Amino acid sequence: MSAEIIRSWLFVPGDSERKQIKGPQNPADALILDLEDSVADDRQEIAREMTREFLKSHTDRDRQRLYVRINPLDNPLSLADLIAVMPGAPDGIVLPKVYSAADVNTLAERLKVLECQHGIEEGATKICCVATETAASLTTFHTYLDNVSPRLTALTWGGEDLSAALGASTNRHPVTGEYDAPFQLARTLCLSTARAIGAQPVGVVYTDFRDNEGLRKECLYDLRSGYIGKIAIHPGQSEVINEAFTPSAEDIEFAQRVVDVFEQNPGTGTVGLDGKMLDMPHLKQARNVLAMAELAKARG
Repeated sequence: MSAEIIRSWLFVPGDSERKQIKGPQNPADALILDLEDSVADDRQEIAREMTREFLKSHTDRDRQRLYVRINPLDNPLSLADLIAVMPGAPDGIVLPKVYSAADVNTLAERLKVLECQHGIEEGATKICCVATETAASLTTFHTYLDNVSPRLTALTWGGEDLSAALGASTNRHPVTGEYDAPFQLARTLCLSTARAIGAQPVGVVYTDFRDNEGLRKECLYDLRSGYIGKIAIHPGQSEVINEAFTPSAEDIEFAQRVVDVFEQNPGTGTVGLDGKMLDMPHLKQARNVLAMAELAKARG
């Protein structure tokens, strides 16, 4: 399973013409046109129609991918969401409130039928799974390790809905401000599972949209942990996220030197550079850095 790298994913309400117009002007690598939490029940049909027309009128996706967050599979609105938006050929579907990999596979089967119906290449519609918004989800991560659909190319986790599911009044420690143990568990399981199946691990939303410095610090924390990219809930967050997940000139220069020294010593599992011994994990990380640099160069 190969994952496309997306640094920033920006939520855009499916029923807001003003925000949809501004979306393509935002530096986010991907927009998530939302049919779930940001849309009232009595505006669902309006949101579907607006989202479908937006997809149809924005077919050039080289700089910015277009995903749609549908309603959860156990909500009858979800199938109507898919039927409405698939004529617009979204790049992917964001699936919320997942219980296990079985939900991902159910969505994959529905996408297969709808792709055939609308002349879309089979498998073209990817899935980003919000993997930790239900209590059951914390006990089912093992299900992703066996026969999950290759459409699943990104996993993120949800701290706010998980709080409600667990009956918690808050998800952060009152003194340190760090995530409490159940939410650290969710974060860790999401990261390790994504890495195990070759999908992109995506950082959770940072809810204080006025605190860009706090957002930057959390992005760097995510990056150090192994996450790639983060979801934005405000247009002003995209640039901060992109910057945090774009390698510096020094990072790129060192990564290239690591790749070069391994290429100069083919068949060798360990090499020396600047007085330090490097092995295969260092080479893999260096290649990841160069891939991120190429993405940043392509998307600006």
